Amino acid sequence: QIEGEEASRLAKQRLEREKARRYAAADMSEDLSEGEKGENINESSSTHDESTRGRMPRIGSTDAIEAWASQHKDKKLYIVLISIHGLIRGENMELGRDSDTGGQVKYVVELARALGSTPGVYRVDLLTRQISAPDVDWSYGEPTEMLSPRNSENFGHDMGESSGAYIVRIPFGPRDKYIPKEHLWPHIQEFVDGALVHIMQMSKVLGEQVGSGQLVWPVVIHGHYADAGDSAALLSGALNVPMIFTGHSLGRDKLEQLLKQGRQTRDEINTIYKIMRRIEAEELCLDASEIIITSTRQEIEQQWGLYDGFDLTMARKLRARIKRGVSCYGRYMPRMIAVPPGMEFSHIVPHDVDQDGEEANEDGSGSTDPPIWADIMRFFSNPRKPMILALARPDPKKNITTLVKAFGEHRELRNLANLVRELV
Repeated sequence: QIEGEEASRLAKQRLEREKARRYAAADMSEDLSEGEKGENINESSSTHDESTRGRMPRIGSTDAIEAWASQHKDKKLYIVLISIHGLIRGENMELGRDSDTGGQVKYVVELARALGSTPGVYRVDLLTRQISAPDVDWSYGEPTEMLSPRNSENFGHDMGESSGAYIVRIPFGPRDKYIPKEHLWPHIQEFVDGALVHIMQMSKVLGEQVGSGQLVWPVVIHGHYADAGDSAALLSGALNVPMIFTGHSLGRDKLEQLLKQGRQTRDEINTIYKIMRRIEAEELCLDASEIIITSTRQEIEQQWGLYDGFDLTMARKLRARIKRGVSCYGRYMPRMIAVPPGMEFSHIVPHDVDQDGEEANEDGSGSTDPPIWADIMRFFSNPRKPMILALARPDPKKNITTLVKAFGEHRELRNLANLVRELV
């Protein structure tokens, strides 16, 4: 009975959302068709021009992004990234220590590091929370940490006194307590105030160094996850700086998955995860962002499609109108761009393995095995084969069963390697 009521509620909710979207589009559907055909309307662009003055142009394709980057390659750009939950540091990351310190921490640190080595980028600040709690390492209380580049050959293009990539830790919330992300929401405004002070000070410093005395504002503020997206939206509005958002995971999708499991009521879910506050922040990010980065098309169509502020069909029509200079009557949706997951191979050292899976050493001596090796090798008939390591917490969303199934059904892969699944 509960499942039936929940299915009925979700169906009704989708119907109401679709009805609202149709009403919103009705008064401009005819004009949208004209816009897509490229016919100009005289009243077209005054409102749009005013709303986008001083901001990043609406980007309509990957080629346009590359062209925009090319225009700025000779400049000394300042970029701000924000990721406020979890334990963030540049080296010896404690991935898996808790549910807040996982793949996103690795993602944002490596993104900051890569951007800091990009031609045309002078400084990158990754803003996070300063934590001086007794139960975490002292390094998380350091106000600033410089990120060393992975590839020194590509570094040094714009070396200066304040150049490079940095983790900047802003104090907010209880100074001596590590706070899970669900309980950071009341302290967001305090973070924004501290971040605003830092950005304004850094803009002055960079202006003196590379801006000929003129303030060097961030070219973009990039928020990661809903809490940082909420912060980025407030900073973007205060500074009139373009915003980019990466959700990493989305509240509406999580809410639907939890409700389908039937173990908790909506009120219980909201009490534990503060899910409605998270969804509110994600809707704000849709309104404030120029670009939203996703990992897959599925995330765009099925996950962001759950939100009131995004409709894929409408978004395509609006982009067509903007491209042709046709009025959008004040309506706007951000550009969604899917960036598939990748891997940095520069630090990988391949090992030669013979047909029996034994490692070949040039000097003939055996390599020293790590202490954990004795616990792992007892599970394998040939423990010396190369290892495929799956590192994730035991969560259905990680989809580990599909990985195991794919490995088990691929005989050639099974002959070449061992699959190790580590729970964190």
